Amino acid sequence: MSNATEITLPPEWDDDERMNFMFSDFNENRDVNTTDWDSKMDFWTALILKGCRDRGTVCVSLQELNKTFRRKEKSPLGLATVIRSMARCGKIQRESEFAANVDCGWLSWGVGLLLVKPLKWTFSTLLGSSQVPLEESFVVIELVKEKAAELLKVYRGSEFASRSILSFQELCTLSSDVCADESTLCMALLQLQRDKQVTVSLHDGEKIVKFCQPGQAQVSLVSDVDMGIYQLQRSEKLLEERVEKLGLEADKCREEARVLLREGKKSQALRCLRGRKRVEKRADGLFAKLESIRGILDRIAQSQTDKTVIQAYQAGVSALRLSLKDVTVERAESLVDQIQELCDTQDEVNQTISSGVNGADADIDELEEELKCLLEESKPDSVSGLPEVPTKGLRPSGEPGLPGTDLLSSLPAVPYTHLDITAEQLEEELNKLTLTDSGFQKEKRTSPAKRLESAQ
Repeated sequence: MSNATEITLPPEWDDDERMNFMFSDFNENRDVNTTDWDSKMDFWTALILKGCRDRGTVCVSLQELNKTFRRKEKSPLGLATVIRSMARCGKIQRESEFAANVDCGWLSWGVGLLLVKPLKWTFSTLLGSSQVPLEESFVVIELVKEKAAELLKVYRGSEFASRSILSFQELCTLSSDVCADESTLCMALLQLQRDKQVTVSLHDGEKIVKFCQPGQAQVSLVSDVDMGIYQLQRSEKLLEERVEKLGLEADKCREEARVLLREGKKSQALRCLRGRKRVEKRADGLFAKLESIRGILDRIAQSQTDKTVIQAYQAGVSALRLSLKDVTVERAESLVDQIQELCDTQDEVNQTISSGVNGADADIDELEEELKCLLEESKPDSVSGLPEVPTKGLRPSGEPGLPGTDLLSSLPAVPYTHLDITAEQLEEELNKLTLTDSGFQKEKRTSPAKRLESAQ
């Protein structure tokens, strides 16, 4: 951060009274005035983070902060205290310590990119110096994580996403819109290496970066196969550039021949055409080599896919073998036989139950028949002595039909007996009935006590 014009300052920056308080130094003892101490610390911490985010950088130093936040020819007096507090809270870390915490020998190639002086300053600080060196660089942990995520996103959305290995220069060009400078790129790569998303190595003096591919939990070390693929990809790119260059040269020869022909210089135009033929021939040869390299790369990509499929098959076979560990053909046949036996037993039980129900129905029918016979036997003799009910059809009198089958002839004879009784006897019987009925009505109207008295 070179000056304050490159960042957005807070509104209270123009408030002299407020800024005089913020530019003053911190009290040695925080407990003297905790509210003011925390308010000033929060102000500068947020402003430092905002300034780095506006600039797109992830590193700060006390010297840069003093220049950036200079106001009316004055620099804040408490920034060293803010730096120490942020370091204790883990919000920032010395650049050298941040690089040293990454494995796989980053410092073997990173020393040329990172500053050498911070390593010496870290050593002197560890010996007991409590002062913050002005030029010592600190990494803002929150911002470097954000930058690492942006760099990984840019790579996966670029044309290089199908390539696992990129040169450092290619990565610098790719991340030019994300990382403000090479130091920021190095810090982002350090964070990605710490997260096991990239690994960096040297090959023939060239720095190469290998990214973790989709489907992998973490990046693997650079192998001979990776380097072979990388060399083929570099050769492919080089041949493409040469073929394109030869194509442009052939077009140039053709255009020159056309111009010379218009000027009447036929022999010179003919030489230009011969030169064009030679260029095209070289281009055809390079293009054939380019196609061969592309074919090899396609086969390698296919082999990688086949390898993945084979690994999936192996995992499936292992899982299937484990799941069928206790399953055998004999055991399966035994289980089928047991199931068949149980089914037969169930069918027999169902048949037995059904036959029992049908027998009960048959017994009930027999009992009803026997009960009907008993009812017929228990009829009285008087009933059996009555004449039979005629079943022949009734015909009106005078209607033609069978002789002797009319309605009157089919009925039984009416019994006739002479009533040997006189009129006086009938009158006497009638009077008795009348008197009896009158006595009953009178007795009904008499109280129970009187009836008892008359009975005594």
